[in-house]
Parts: sequence; C-alpha cells; structure tokens
Amino acid sequence: MLVSGTMATRTTVRLSNAVVRFAGDSGDGMQLAGDQFTTQSAMAGNDLATLPDFPAEIRAPAGTLAGVSSFQLHFSDQDIHTPGDAPDVLVAMNPAALMKHLESLKPGGTLIVNSDAFSGRNLTKAGYESNPLEDDALTDYQVHEVQITTLTLRALEGHIERGELNKKEAERCKNMLALGLVSWMFSRPIAETESWLQTKFAKKPDVADANITALRAGRNYGETTEAFVFTYEVKPAKLPPGRYRNITGNQAVAYGLIAASVRSGLPLFYGSYPITPASDILHELAKQKHFDVSTFQAEDEIAAIGSVIGAAFGGSLAVTASSGPGIALKTEAMGLALVMELPLIVVNVQRGGPSTGLPTKTEQSDLLQILHGRNGEAPIPVVAASSPSDGFDATIEAARIALTYRTPVVLLSDGYLANSAEPWNLPDVDSLPDLTEVFAFTTEPNGPDGEFLPFLRDPETLARPWALPGTAGLEHRIGGLEKEADTGHISYEAGNHHAQTLLRHERVQRIADDLPPLEVEDPSGDAQILLVGWGSTEGPIRAACHEVRQKGIPVARIHLRHLSPLPNDLDELLKAYPQVLCPENNMGQLAMHLRARTLVDVQTYDRVTGQPFSSSELVEAIEALVTEVPA
Repeated sequence: MLVSGTMATRTTVRLSNAVVRFAGDSGDGMQLAGDQFTTQSAMAGNDLATLPDFPAEIRAPAGTLAGVSSFQLHFSDQDIHTPGDAPDVLVAMNPAALMKHLESLKPGGTLIVNSDAFSGRNLTKAGYESNPLEDDALTDYQVHEVQITTLTLRALEGHIERGELNKKEAERCKNMLALGLVSWMFSRPIAETESWLQTKFAKKPDVADANITALRAGRNYGETTEAFVFTYEVKPAKLPPGRYRNITGNQAVAYGLIAASVRSGLPLFYGSYPITPASDILHELAKQKHFDVSTFQAEDEIAAIGSVIGAAFGGSLAVTASSGPGIALKTEAMGLALVMELPLIVVNVQRGGPSTGLPTKTEQSDLLQILHGRNGEAPIPVVAASSPSDGFDATIEAARIALTYRTPVVLLSDGYLANSAEPWNLPDVDSLPDLTEVFAFTTEPNGPDGEFLPFLRDPETLARPWALPGTAGLEHRIGGLEKEADTGHISYEAGNHHAQTLLRHERVQRIADDLPPLEVEDPSGDAQILLVGWGSTEGPIRAACHEVRQKGIPVARIHLRHLSPLPNDLDELLKAYPQVLCPENNMGQLAMHLRARTLVDVQTYDRVTGQPFSSSELVEAIEALVTEVPA
C-alpha cells in the first residue's frame, strides 16, 4: 500500500487481525509500551496473544543488537492461539532495532522509525555501512520516518523549562509518544493508559503528567500529519460470555496456587530463590497475603526447597519454583521429598540452556531432566501448562495429584508462557475442584495394635497417611534412608528395597487410572498424520493444523498435559496413525520418551532458538510429511 504525500481524507480500514511489534533499546520502555497497547486492545474486546523478548542483562549496551528489547502483540476479532508469525507494523526506535527485526516484517508492512536515532555512531554500532533511510534497503515497506525524540522534547518543553524534568528524563517519555501514535493508527482508546500512568507515578505527578503529555502528543501527531492516510480497526472478538482479564503465565500459576490453597483449606507456603523467568510468581504471591499466603525468599535454591519440605510436613500446601539451573540444585531434595512421600509442587519455568544459558529466552529442554534427573529410581508426576491462562488449571491439577497421592509433583512452564499474556475468562470459584475431598489428615493410630504406621498405604492410591507433627500418638520417623513397609523404620534389606521401589513406581502409575480420556482433534476422522505436542507448542500446533486443513490436508492433533505418567490410552492413539509428528523446542525429548514407552516411530521437528514456534514453519513440516504417508 502506497501512502500519499499530500493531505487526504482518512480512510479507516477494517482488519480481522493485526500484529504489532515495538523494538528499541532495553532502556527505551518497549515492554511497558507493548504492555499498555495490550491493555488497550483488551479493553477494545479483542482476543490477543503477546510475545515479550528482552535481553538478560539489566542494562545491555545501548545501541547494540544485544541490547534490543521487543514486544509483539497479535490482536484479532476472532479466536487466536499465537502471538503471530510476523509483524504487520514494526516500530523501530533505533538502527539496532531495525537491523534485528526488519527481516521479520511482512513485505509491504508498515515501518515506523525514530529517525532522530539514526546517527553515524548508532548506525555503526548496529552494523550498518550506510543509512537504510537514505538508500534502497527499505523499498519493500511503507516507511514512516518520525522524529520521535524531537517530538517528545517539543511536547515537554514546558516541563523542562519549569524544571520538572531535565532533557534526559524527558527523552525517556518517547516510548509513550510512539505508543500514542500506534494507538491512533489502530483506533485504540488511551484513557486506560492515562489512568495507569497516574496510578504508577502517583508519587511523581510531574512524571505522570509528562508521560501523559507525550502519549497525547503521539496521538495528535497521527491526527495532524499528512504521512498517514489510513487508520485501522479490529472489531471485538466473539469470545464466550464471561468476565475477562489479561493474564500472564506466571500470574496464572500464582492464582492457581491460591485457588488450590482455598479449595483444599490448606495455608499456602511458597519458598523460592529469585531466578529468571520464575521470579514473578514470588512477586505476585507476595501481594496476596490476605489469602493466607506465606512467601519466603531463601538464600539459595537448596534452602528454598528445604523450607518447602518442612512446610509440607507441617501441613501446608507447599510450593517452590525455579528454572533449569535452580532445578539442578534442588534435585537431591526433590528425591528426599519423594522418599518421604510428602505432597508438594515444584514449578519449573524453563529457559534456554545448558548452564546459565539464555535466561530470558524460552525452551522446553528440561523434560528429560525432570523425568529422569535424580539419583536412584525416583519417579515423580509431571504436569505441563499449554498456554498462559492454562497455567491456572494446570496448577490446580498438580495440587490435586500431590495431595491425592502424597507425592511431589513437577509443573512445567517456560519463558514464553511465563511472560506472555492472553485474555482469561475468570472461572466460577465454586466450580473449581473441591480438593478437601482428595486428602485428610490422620488424627488417630491406624495399626492393628493401636500403634501408628506412617507408611501403611491407602489400597487405592497407595498414599501414606499425612500426620501433622505434634499430634499425640502419631510420632514417627522420616528421612532419606530407605523405609520398612508400614512402619517406616530404616531398612537395608534387599527384598524390602526392591518392593518399595516397585511400590513408588506403581503409586505414580496409578495416577493414569484417574485421568480422563485424551481429546483427539480429528475433524475429518480420516487423518493419516497425528501431531503430538506438550507445553507451549499447543498454540502454534493448533494454528498450523487449522491452516493445513484449510488446504484440504486432514491432520489430527493431541496435546499432552500429563507427561508422567503418560495417559493409558496414548499408546493406542499413537498406533492408530501412520505418521506421528512431535514438534518441540528441544532436540526431541518427548519424542524419545514416547518411542521408549510405546515403540511408535515418532518423528520430530525440533528447534532451539530461544523463540516459540511459528505456525508457518509447522505448516511446512506437516506438508513435508504428506508425501511420505503410505497410500
């Protein structure tokens, strides 16, 4: 689309969906601008999905590719499942942002650049030999050169003259000017953003006023400039009726923990050590102490899980969280919780690895670590969230399993789910599972001679009694040494150890008997290809399947929430399809697990770039399999 250089009557173009990406230095406020644009779109009633992407460094070198921070929003008038493959609009606040993100912009897409930042020094730092605004590098795009910094300073001249802000502080408001311009382009209301700014900077009213002034200046620039002859409108989505709010994956896990605490009647104890990208769970729970939530920031990962084991022994719903490096440190204590048979939850918000790896990037590479990364035969149930809002339900399910079977449970999330947001239809609290029905504290001796047998098991679940310390007559020994059946006394007898090992495996396997049948999405009923996913691949896989079906290719899909134990009907389902494809953000870890458990030749599509899958690349992977399907 060409933009006329003369003033023209503005035309509003109605779109079904749009993808907008803000990109700039990590100090340019791109996350804040993107977050507020997300709120505006939510207030407009759109379905949406976001993709924040930022450096691991607190303040990466300004003007460099390593320092670029971005925020992508996909919003639509219909149900969507991904943050979008490529942006329709790219806001580039400096040359580095342009260099890093231009190749993602759709051909013919709209490019808004802060031309003030394209100095010789900044161009050199970004790796440009010439100014792309002055050569033919951008001819495939609709380019709008906007002096964002200059316009911001001009709008805030009065604030600077009155001494309310200095020039550097005024320049920091340029993200709000960019947001105001993009809000105008897409007919987004800005009242909610103004209200948010007043609340955020309530103790600094001059800063609040400056940001609001810049926001309005951006909007006014769009209305008065001759450069933009089109505005865009995305109508509200037809979502199921209910009350909605935006929620990130970490928030959903935090609220799921609170809900599980309330529905079980147990106080919530959360002990953790700060680590990206799991720290926001601690931050959110620390605000919710009125729900009988206790939060403890430990001095290290081992102390964190040690505190949680103690809280579980004391009768709390006990939870810790970390990411791959921290999980490695917690491993021995996870084995201790397993052999003590105490209910607790370990949340693993996965990130790129190994070692410190990519702290702010996403990956699914901890699956085998979680399934097998403990000494001895140490089976632990594993549950995975599939979307940001699904973190709520997955957390409650993890709590149900932990309390029912008296075992530690691992809940898998990842950096993409943790930081991304989507609309969440608030559930009716009374409809949530009643967790008081799945456990009860033991208050009386349970032995035939009036003694207490701490490892006498429930015949259905194989769970041992949960006796609170200090209960008269129920004193007992626990620890990491092998237990004698029923009594829990220390035992080194070979036959007992073998029997207890089998029992611990059987207890986990019985969870599968309590799971509902897998839901298979196979609209035509004659698909020859089955896609199997887990965790955050759900959205891209769902979108890819929809797209290939539109092309006339029948394809089926299942998504696994329970990774240990695997559902009882999974083996039969996998063997019902000639081709099985498992896309993962790792090197094929679930595929390896499925091959070992079912002997089905599961094909893999793997990528470990620190970014979630795009639906278009999965479409290509599916189409490549079509020619291999037997007639």
